[in-house]
Amino acid sequence: MKVLMINGSPRGNGNTFMALNEMKNVFEAEGIETQILHIGNQDIRGCIACGSCATKGQCCFNDAVNESAKLFEEADGLVVGSPVYYASANATLIAFLDRLFYSTHFDKTMKVGAAVAAARRGGLTATFDELNKYFAICGMPIASGQYWNGIHGRAVGEAAQDEEGLQQMRTLARNMAFLMKAIQLGKVQIGLPEREQTVYTNMIR
Repeated sequence: MKVLMINGSPRGNGNTFMALNEMKNVFEAEGIETQILHIGNQDIRGCIACGSCATKGQCCFNDAVNESAKLFEEADGLVVGSPVYYASANATLIAFLDRLFYSTHFDKTMKVGAAVAAARRGGLTATFDELNKYFAICGMPIASGQYWNGIHGRAVGEAAQDEEGLQQMRTLARNMAFLMKAIQLGKVQIGLPEREQTVYTNMIR
């Protein structure tokens, strides 16, 4: 099994990475292959609504989005971590996620998603909610821990002092590992839920 982890912080080894790495240790102990991609320090522009991905099967901008798409397709789970800026996720990360989710057409159903936020003090839950919406729109089960998935720290490395936050990360990783394994078993023994053809209802006619 594989988990792809996205670090949305511009600091490659900051508090967001510390939270993700705490999860990574648990995943590896569970026998799950794990890869962390550092996205927050890259030059990633937002979607321009050109629609070319509908025919090309990938984004028109050939950057980390297209490079990550194959890894996402192969993964059983996706963890997205972000620092909190103005009670929201890093703008670079959001541009990355918008284009990654919109331009990829593979079935994301039953891939497990988890969101993690790192903040000095406030804005964790707003960022947590923001990131979870990417999973929910694609039919991805959302893993939870023992609280809202967040960790506190301002200066690099301060998250090491948040013992509860680190415990949250370990609990989240264990729950996510269990959920992925259970889904894999369910696919074999039960099969995936029947899916109807999507109905689109426009509000303006």
